Amino acid sequence: MKVALIQMNSGSDKPANLAAAQALIEKAVAEEKPDWICLPEVFDFMGGSRAEKRAAAETLPGGPAYTMLQTMAKTHNVFIHGGSILEHIDGEERVGNTTVAFDRQGRELARYRKIHMFDITAPDGQQYNESAAFRPGDAVVTYDCEGVTVGCSICYDLRFPDLFQALVDKGAQMIALPAAFTLQTGKDHWEVLLRARAIETETYFCAAGQTGTHVQGNETRATYGHSIVVDPWGHVVAKASDGVGYVAGRIDPARVGKVRAMIPVAQHKRKLS
Repeated sequence: MKVALIQMNSGSDKPANLAAAQALIEKAVAEEKPDWICLPEVFDFMGGSRAEKRAAAETLPGGPAYTMLQTMAKTHNVFIHGGSILEHIDGEERVGNTTVAFDRQGRELARYRKIHMFDITAPDGQQYNESAAFRPGDAVVTYDCEGVTVGCSICYDLRFPDLFQALVDKGAQMIALPAAFTLQTGKDHWEVLLRARAIETETYFCAAGQTGTHVQGNETRATYGHSIVVDPWGHVVAKASDGVGYVAGRIDPARVGKVRAMIPVAQHKRKLS
């Protein structure tokens, strides 16, 4: 199975973001002919105020981001893992940070809302408080991609290994991680964590990132990019350069089985008291 990871520099102009995403999808399809495409976290709208986030959020199913992804999947006969988009939630001031995945016919396969909220203070003192703007989800979500079970996660979820063990328990062979990792944390933690999670779970990791800067309130914030495919042995299969674009690689489900047979960690787990 061939995969392509889209790397974007989204901002608070939603139509421009959607046009950029569509152009990158079409470029990846034309040049690489992938079976499965993943976009980054909040590719449809990044930055802006809480009010602007609410205004940009979509009621699912439907809305311009949802419809664009669905159309691209059907038009190009490709699976699309829609990074994440802002989801309107009835009766809630906060919005969802939500992945929607589509099959080759544009049918919705899965919907996942980010579970873990990025409420931290960065090394430079910059504060991130996602839970003020986003309502977390609580469901562990997988879906089938022509015989490959794909597990869903988003960005900060990467720091919580229990989620990925739960995805493996549901059969995951490949895990998608759309992200907007900060530059400060990304340069030290991004690849290390992705390779560790791949080794722990003996799955492929496909992590599509935001890159460059965006404006959040009165602050300019930087994201790390470096979209990457990691195999079940922890090897980097493909990695994007800096800047907007995409990276492509291949997923071999037999490789998952081979690694799990060599080191059967799932069989060796012991319940701790």
